[in-house]
Amino acid sequence: MVKITALLPAYNEEISIGSMVIKTKKHVDEVIVIDDGSTDATAKIAEVAGAKVIKHESNLGKGAALKTGFEAVDGADVVVTIDADGQHSPSEIPKLITPIINGETDVVNGSRYINGGEKNTPTYRRVGQSVLDIATNINGRTNITDSQSGFRAFAAHTIPVFRFHQNGFGIESEMLTDASNAGLRIEEVSVSVEYHENSHKKNPLSHGVGVLVKVLQDMQFKRPIYYFTIPGLVLIVVGLAAGLVFFGQYLGDPNMGGPSGPGKSLATTVLAGLVTITGVFIAFTGIILDSMTQMIKENMMHMNK
Repeated sequence: MVKITALLPAYNEEISIGSMVIKTKKHVDEVIVIDDGSTDATAKIAEVAGAKVIKHESNLGKGAALKTGFEAVDGADVVVTIDADGQHSPSEIPKLITPIINGETDVVNGSRYINGGEKNTPTYRRVGQSVLDIATNINGRTNITDSQSGFRAFAAHTIPVFRFHQNGFGIESEMLTDASNAGLRIEEVSVSVEYHENSHKKNPLSHGVGVLVKVLQDMQFKRPIYYFTIPGLVLIVVGLAAGLVFFGQYLGDPNMGGPSGPGKSLATTVLAGLVTITGVFIAFTGIILDSMTQMIKENMMHMNK
């Protein structure tokens, strides 16, 4: 008998939490609500609806709530995470857990966009999510269409893989990156979404920028080639090209821009040279960090054997 546990991180979700718990219970064996410092009746309603409730004394963020939830999982074979605001339908849980139960994959990501754009998602929000998808896919070397989905399923053996370094909404990207880096099989299934007035309490711009910053910080250590070397190469090309033009002007070559004030041309030539040198430094920093990362990974693999 396969045991399914559902985790619902919740913060001030008294409007939707009751129905979400009741609907989720139809498809799982246990529902755990992590009340992340709510100031309303979220915890009380969740308990009445039949969920096990774990409370944070203060609002620590979604990542911290998920960490608490995963630590509380006991004896489950599959763990489902679903947002408590009602935007996802618990009736689609079987769709997420079936590939794991059949042994086809380790992690299932519920995607709102696997079949194209979601008509219920505002354009400005989808543009921001696309940027986060690209950054997450580069960092995790994945091909995910909805990196910010909160509707997922995990085989129980995957739990130790996740670091839970991100306390906030950056946890969605971090978990995908962790799963990919650990060599876990990740599959996406299409899920529906319905936005409500109580959804997205946080400003979408600040939320998106915050998540992107966290992904880029993670990329700094995991993908230094992308974070350092590529930008460094761009600076080298720009610096060399600008240096040739400005130096030609300094020499007074009509074919290179014509005569101009020697002082001005010399200064810009030196500036272009500094840009080139900076690019070389950044590029080599990326190469060195990438080599160190590979060495660390190889050592860890040998230690685990």
